[in-house]
Amino acid sequence: MGGVTTGDGGRPLAGLPLVWLAFAFGMVHAAFSLYWALGGDLLLPTVGEWAVTLVTEHPALAAVTLAVVGLGKAAAATVPVLVAYRRMPWPRVWRGVSWVGGLVLIGYGALNVAVSGAVLAGVIRSDEGFDADAMIGHAFLWDPLFLLWGAALVAFLRVSRPGTRGPRSHR
Repeated sequence: MGGVTTGDGGRPLAGLPLVWLAFAFGMVHAAFSLYWALGGDLLLPTVGEWAVTLVTEHPALAAVTLAVVGLGKAAAATVPVLVAYRRMPWPRVWRGVSWVGGLVLIGYGALNVAVSGAVLAGVIRSDEGFDADAMIGHAFLWDPLFLLWGAALVAFLRVSRPGTRGPRSHR
């Protein structure tokens, strides 16, 4: 009763470690956004000079914006866990939304890791220079986290498809 099942004979839902891993990556993002909304500044320059300027010049706007972003990230990280444990109505809808979100996270994360890495490596150059803190943050922290969040989420969705009976065997 209230357990985690696939609906195909009461077997445990596949991929729970993956959904929890996705949750953890998403909550790291959410926690930093909420921390910045509350006035913290640790690692803020790794997001970009625009974020530092927004917090410095428009603190109330920054607080509201970052709080909304943080709560949105927290919701995006939490919904798949709730769906996995059958605590959300319309699970098919939420799984569909999660598929889209996971693929967007993978694409966004991979693209930004590649671009910021190319900037740091000197493959992409700008006459105006670049924000080194932001490039390092995007190449090695924030965008890899987006990529890993999306990859773990998509992997969970793949292995937990309704009607599957665990990992496929290659016969």
